[in-house]
Amino acid sequence: MLNYFDPKTEHTGAGSAIDWTRDYGTPAVDSDVQVSLDIDGVAVTVPEGTSVLRAAALAGINIPKLCASDNLEAFGSCRLCAVQIDGRRGMPASCTTPVAEGMAVTTQNAALAKLRRNVMELYISDHPLDCLTCPANGDCELQDMAGAVGLREVRYGFSGENHLQAEKDHSNPYFSFDPSKCIVCSRCVRACEEVQGTFALTIDGRGFDSKVAAGQDEPFMDSECVSCGACVQACPTSTLMEKSIIDEGQPDHSVVTTCAYCGVGCSFEAEMKGDKLVRMTPWKGGDANHGHSCVKGRFAFGYATHKDRLREPMIRDSIDLPWRAVSWEEAIQFTADRIRDIQTRHGRDSVGGITSSRCTNEETYLVQKLVRAAFGNNNTDTCARVCHSPTGYGLKTTLGESAGTQTFDSVMKSDVIVVIGANPTDAHPVFASRLRKRLRQGASLIVADPRHIDLLKTPHMGEGIHLPLRPGTNVALINAMAHVVVSEGLEDEDFVSRRCDPEAYRQWREFILLEKNSPEHMETITGVPADSIRQAARLYGEAGNGAIYYGLGVTEHSQGSTMVIGIANLAMATGNIGREGVGVNPLRGQNNVQGSCDMGSFPHELPGYQHVGVPEVRARFSAAWGVDIDPEPGLRIPNMFDAAIDGSFKALYVQGEDIAQSDPNTQHVEQALTSLECLIVQDIFLNETAKFAHVLLPGSTFLEKNGTFTNAERRINRVRKVMAPVAGKEDWEVTQDLANALGYPMHYSHPSEIMDEIAQLAPTFTGVSYDKLERLGSIQWPCNEAHPDGTPTMHEDSFPIGLGRFGLTEFVETEERTNRRFPLLLTTGRILSQYNVGAQTRRTDNQVWHDEDVLELHPHDAEERGISAGDWVGITSRAGDTVLRARISERMQPGVIYTTFHHPGSGANVITTDNSDWATNCPEYKVTAVQVEKVTEPSSWQQRHQTFGRRQWQYLEQASDA
Repeated sequence: MLNYFDPKTEHTGAGSAIDWTRDYGTPAVDSDVQVSLDIDGVAVTVPEGTSVLRAAALAGINIPKLCASDNLEAFGSCRLCAVQIDGRRGMPASCTTPVAEGMAVTTQNAALAKLRRNVMELYISDHPLDCLTCPANGDCELQDMAGAVGLREVRYGFSGENHLQAEKDHSNPYFSFDPSKCIVCSRCVRACEEVQGTFALTIDGRGFDSKVAAGQDEPFMDSECVSCGACVQACPTSTLMEKSIIDEGQPDHSVVTTCAYCGVGCSFEAEMKGDKLVRMTPWKGGDANHGHSCVKGRFAFGYATHKDRLREPMIRDSIDLPWRAVSWEEAIQFTADRIRDIQTRHGRDSVGGITSSRCTNEETYLVQKLVRAAFGNNNTDTCARVCHSPTGYGLKTTLGESAGTQTFDSVMKSDVIVVIGANPTDAHPVFASRLRKRLRQGASLIVADPRHIDLLKTPHMGEGIHLPLRPGTNVALINAMAHVVVSEGLEDEDFVSRRCDPEAYRQWREFILLEKNSPEHMETITGVPADSIRQAARLYGEAGNGAIYYGLGVTEHSQGSTMVIGIANLAMATGNIGREGVGVNPLRGQNNVQGSCDMGSFPHELPGYQHVGVPEVRARFSAAWGVDIDPEPGLRIPNMFDAAIDGSFKALYVQGEDIAQSDPNTQHVEQALTSLECLIVQDIFLNETAKFAHVLLPGSTFLEKNGTFTNAERRINRVRKVMAPVAGKEDWEVTQDLANALGYPMHYSHPSEIMDEIAQLAPTFTGVSYDKLERLGSIQWPCNEAHPDGTPTMHEDSFPIGLGRFGLTEFVETEERTNRRFPLLLTTGRILSQYNVGAQTRRTDNQVWHDEDVLELHPHDAEERGISAGDWVGITSRAGDTVLRARISERMQPGVIYTTFHHPGSGANVITTDNSDWATNCPEYKVTAVQVEKVTEPSSWQQRHQTFGRRQWQYLEQASDA
């Protein structure tokens, strides 16, 4: 039996008094009107609209059920939950019957017991009697309900018509479908519709011939199923069952932790059998995901025990030499000696460190502290530099805080939802499911994207508008929308007068009303018809609640910071700030992008976004850390690369980040890495960066450590150790060891102590502690004296800077322009099954869906070049060239091509350039001028990359064998 948490008690790993709705059957309702009734002689008071089934469960009265589930709308098909109600005829289903004032309900008597046994007998008569060998034995609701209704024998034999020989479907790599065990309760179909929003499953046929079918009655892998696992979780039998459970058996204990993939930050129960992880089940107590998941978090956890894991430290003097496996002590001492020697010869500023958004808050905090206190400089940066640094700059400038304004749940109160430069169904799928649910309820959608994304195919939604702008013209579009809002009187004058700086607003208003910002003028720049821009601007401007969500398609531009400012301007002008259903919401790409920024990973800011140039800030940190803090900002990642090539930057410590694959202009990055005297890489695999390293320090996965992640909604969630680190150390312990070897003392015994230090130094974290996280489950910062339990919605009454500041957003055309030599624009993005550089997902069965990066191009562009689907095509830019297979797709507009970057051999970043955001140096991944042509062999870079990589793997294998 799994150790499910008792909602009535405090406990490690759970959260506070949540409704543990496993037995409540139907969803909770939100009503201020209370209704009193009698159930089996017990007086019960519940909100109006509550089902009798749920009301009974809340009173501790359990009514048998099969088709009902707390996260699905009531269905009433199984008839097990029938009850008797005084004054009413028959035995209605309690799951579909709402409570009424004065109602008297009977849930148990002889007649009800007979009905339930008869119903269950019919189910069992068409169900295999293999309970002893069934993989769901011990966790099967059908088995439980048979016992609950007292069924002891089945009168009906199996000689008649039945479904026992139905063909099994094993096509999905993660779960099987055995229709012989299906009771056609429709829970899987409803979960696919109501929770996930994919509509991949249906009930096919009628009466006895009814069955669950995927797609057009095809194998799961050939259907539109996205393998989120909602159907598997909903199934009350073993019809849909994880293959890991079939192979390993039922788990015996579980630990609640937080997913380490995207910025949604889903909570999971890591379910163990002994010391082996056998299942990741989305936890219904998780406020970010409410028991839902995607294919990555739900199933792609096998990388944690993959044979490629780095299991012991390695050192070498040159990247042309084999590795040498050493003890942790020797590796740490070797690293410390190298750093000290380099600083002695080349100066204090010749070394630096890079943190990762894949690591915990506590780990990133320690790395930046190591750089500042032990290295003695501010040469610390984070991978957020190359994704969301413009978010920090733009939102800090306008709203006063470097973070999104809302909870994910807030979208359920939005009337108009604007999605700019984001593809949530692929990159943030659990949030996308919630967003699509709101669209199905009638909210309107505006999508600004060069591609036609899947969100636009949401069925039954309200008005939908696609603005297929040209890459690089975001600012032109947002200015044109603002022009319509102002010129047509759609501003919220009351909000602006109360909440915004009047002089900044006056200057912005004058600027935005200029004719050059009109939709008609911007049509020639964006490629979007003026009428479409006006329609979108009116829809948003007239909305009761208008919310804007954006992704890397906003930030990864030369005007990324300008665009974030433009988004905030539009939200303030329309009063869409400071309440539920509105806001400015960056969809962070990795699990802890928000946290890595919060922890002071940037070279100009200490934890809590406090500038190193402020004497009072430095004094506070100096007192806590016992060292003087350098008042000058350090090097950003691009500066580190340039300085390495120039010869002034000599050593780099990289924790959990693969800059050789993820950063732009790969050949420039590789030149910088080969110029270093000492590259220290701490990671879980030999990634592309590690192939250039002199020191390899094994990292730990999220399953092997304690700590916290902060998701895109500022929600701080606990990460709890599920298994021992394969190399013996959590990442924070390695950083601590290095600091001590360098002569700077660190003596933490647990990450909770690191969080306590963070709370002392970062104003928005002053109220955060592990004790409080255990009590509340999660906390959204700011958490301080003013907001002791956190802040779900930001800026309700005021901004941290007092009055909101409008900023001028002049459109400046990107330097990356098309011409006769490079006539196409390349933009990049992600795909559902893979994650970021693919280091984790490529080592799981997710490879089945996407085993290579491909180039999408419009049929017109393909025809012009004689390219067919599947052809090898060479893509050449001003920075380099690579080769990918072609996919012909009308999702693209003519003149624009698209690829992903999940596979290192694809060389997607070989062709991206050094162009970057004017304020933050965030690379312009989304706009690269290229030419495409048919070719017959890989590029020269790809051939070199393959040879070099093979040699590095051989070096690693030699060291492991030794």
